[in-house]
Amino acid sequence: MKKVLYKILIPAMLLGSVSCESFLDEENVSGLTATGYYSTAEGIESLVNSLYTPMRFWYGKENGIALTETGTDIFTRGNGMENPPVALYNSDLSAVNVPINFYWTRFYAALNATNTAIERIPESPLPEAQKAIRLGEARFLRAFYLWHIVETWGGVHLTTQEQIGVSTTANRTPVETFYQQIFEDLEFAMENLPVTSSQYGRVTKPAAEAFAARMHLYRGNYAEASRLAKKVISDYNFSLVPSYASLWTANSRNSEVVWNVNFTADLILNREFDGLTNETSDDILLREGGNNSHLFFLMTYDQLPGMQRDIRYGRPFARFMPTAHLLDLFDESKDARWDATFQTVWYTNKPGTYTVTDTKGDPRQVTFAAGDTAIYATKYVVSDARKNAKPYTIIDRSRTYNVAANDAPRVRDRYMSLKKFLDPARQTISQQQGQRDAYVIRLAEMYLIVAEAEMMAGDIGVAVEHINVVRRRAALPGKAAEMEVTADQLNIDFILDERAREFAGEQQRWFDLKRTNKLIERVRAFNPDAAPNIQPFHRVRPIPQAQLDAVSNKGEFTQNEGYN
Repeated sequence: MKKVLYKILIPAMLLGSVSCESFLDEENVSGLTATGYYSTAEGIESLVNSLYTPMRFWYGKENGIALTETGTDIFTRGNGMENPPVALYNSDLSAVNVPINFYWTRFYAALNATNTAIERIPESPLPEAQKAIRLGEARFLRAFYLWHIVETWGGVHLTTQEQIGVSTTANRTPVETFYQQIFEDLEFAMENLPVTSSQYGRVTKPAAEAFAARMHLYRGNYAEASRLAKKVISDYNFSLVPSYASLWTANSRNSEVVWNVNFTADLILNREFDGLTNETSDDILLREGGNNSHLFFLMTYDQLPGMQRDIRYGRPFARFMPTAHLLDLFDESKDARWDATFQTVWYTNKPGTYTVTDTKGDPRQVTFAAGDTAIYATKYVVSDARKNAKPYTIIDRSRTYNVAANDAPRVRDRYMSLKKFLDPARQTISQQQGQRDAYVIRLAEMYLIVAEAEMMAGDIGVAVEHINVVRRRAALPGKAAEMEVTADQLNIDFILDERAREFAGEQQRWFDLKRTNKLIERVRAFNPDAAPNIQPFHRVRPIPQAQLDAVSNKGEFTQNEGYN
């Protein structure tokens, strides 16, 4: 179905504006002011639809992933990473970091847009029942963006009023006040949103309950987190897909999805707008729209004998690589998530004879036919004798990591690639825009929220019951019983390990480590790149210098502690 994008300009504090894209048809309306347009049913619908767009700047985008997955215990920088400071916590992680400034701008623009919608919907000509639903969406999304703001930057500026024009003052609002507003908005959303929507991607009542469960877990409200997560599990028609691999190899719209960021196969409609003009931004942060997760976790396999870039193995940007710790979290003898998550074998797609060098530096010739093994990757150390006896390239632990130095990366272009985000439906090998939806909340998370909340509340039996549902689904055939855990195995570190196995790369890890007070501990223990640099103040990001320079109350609105 053809869509026409309508540009909405909403000035905000030091920010630009947001663009919108409806779920169905929109008309491009010209000659109307925002106030006049929002007084129409069509205008207010377009405004609400626009509130979803900022998620596309975050999910499936390089710097959104970098801020949530690297600099943790499970991912570090590959050789192609364009914003290493967020992975390393070095002195370059400062107030002038461009991606951090980008997201500050986008999230505050999103907040202002939600505030605008919440103020204007009650006076709009929408039917009363429709007003309640659209208000529920707007308040859910405000809570969603407030969560990103407060967890990224801490107790910074909070407003629930529409901002027209430029404000020169900013407030410092306590984290608890942010969460009070988040819970108020989510309560309204849960009371007013429908259980389902005919327009895929709109937030619904169970999505609001699921996100509220996550928020209550963050604040240590374990009884409420468990209650809401159990409700999502039992009261609706969600179910875990039969195998973990099918989450990534089949349609991303499936029974496990509680809420997705929806992309599209129409590449024109996946293009994102920079919030300032009607032209697509050339900003490298946007990467031409779409879900681009498929690009970033792949090593440069196409530089090795027998291989060339193809759609099957993806376009390798080599931005992010796993730590050895992430690899060690999987028991591949019983956990099917290992093979579903990582690429361990590449088969020849460029037959021919090649001159290669063995581990002693001596040249030899190898010949590959189509379909032969060209590359084999393993988390174990392989002897030089075995490497030299095989025609294919072996990327073992000792080639990627320094096993004598806490598994610090030795190279950053040859590693175990995360394949779960590959998008074989792309039309060409160079296409960056991916069309797969991005998971925001899956049903598996609800089981793990119950497990963690009940464990923290002292009911280990219920905790074990729920975590084992996820682990049985993850089991290789015939290994379900071996995958089950017992009460004595369960603690917060095990749950974090399980969340890493289940959600690696899905933009939750940094937040998970922060909320459990494990960020510093686990980065120092398992991420040799970041371990020397990370400090307690890194639990929040620096406030952009442009923001600090622009406010008039500089003595009140100051930089987060520890940053220059």
